[in-house]
Amino acid sequence: MNIDKEINEIVGFKHLELLATQVVEGFISGLHKSPFHGFSAEFAEHKTYNNGESTKHIDWKLFAKTDKLYTKRYEEETNLRCHLIIDNSSSMHYPALKEQGINSLNKIGFSVLASAAIMNLLKRQRDAVGMSIYSDTYEFYSSEKGSERHHQMLLAQLNNAVVASKTQVQTKTYSHLHLIAEKLKRRSLVFLFTDMFESDAEAEKLFEALQHLKYNKHEVVLFHTFDKEKELQFDFTNRPKRFIDVETGEFVNLYADTIKEQYETAVQTYFTDLELKCAQYRIKYVPTNINESFNKILTTYLVERQKFG
Repeated sequence: MNIDKEINEIVGFKHLELLATQVVEGFISGLHKSPFHGFSAEFAEHKTYNNGESTKHIDWKLFAKTDKLYTKRYEEETNLRCHLIIDNSSSMHYPALKEQGINSLNKIGFSVLASAAIMNLLKRQRDAVGMSIYSDTYEFYSSEKGSERHHQMLLAQLNNAVVASKTQVQTKTYSHLHLIAEKLKRRSLVFLFTDMFESDAEAEKLFEALQHLKYNKHEVVLFHTFDKEKELQFDFTNRPKRFIDVETGEFVNLYADTIKEQYETAVQTYFTDLELKCAQYRIKYVPTNINESFNKILTTYLVERQKFG
């Protein structure tokens, strides 16, 4: 047995589905304190009653408790199609971790657990979900389905993304988004998890690809995933360090404090420009710090789901 290999082997999540359920249950229990009070009733067997619909399936017991009209939902109903897209390039595996847990996540781990939590909500509402995972290649694609077998297969693919070791793997996100746009034939709610590490020239191509999705009438949400402490605030001790580009292998030796202010200004400008560009293209931009809770992700899902008519 290769002991070093065993020690260094990345194991990912031990119980991804259980963790996703815990995230969702905690989120739903907090809904009564939020503007979504009453919405939690919809997560299991119900949907909001709309004027003009048959009153045959109204749940009158629930009406007595909530003073709101809900109708019972049935297995064959699918009200939403959602496609999850995950950037699995080398930079998404920062910082390097052997095992992922709810309080210890890197960018890919956060994106995977957030995606699993969204899938959990979609499953409760009997909606269809599809998935794309890409790095330097188009690693995985599945169209939107709602079965339990499909759900378990997607969870396995998510965990594979965390476990797959990525070394100096660059990606051209825009090329994969064009492919995905061609594959998505029916209007869907699209969630993209990426750290947006693109060159200036590629950034323009990326927005062209996002526009391609918009042209096909999909609603697009960009979860811009980053480690705020390290990647935005450049919070490192002021000892000489070697900073290595995980996608190219290039490196620079320096003291963090000598460029901290300049770095923060440049990155903040990039984030602001990104948000403005998304607004211009009518893409929902959500800055996503991996050291915060998943509430922003799930609240965004709720808002977008309600708007998706």
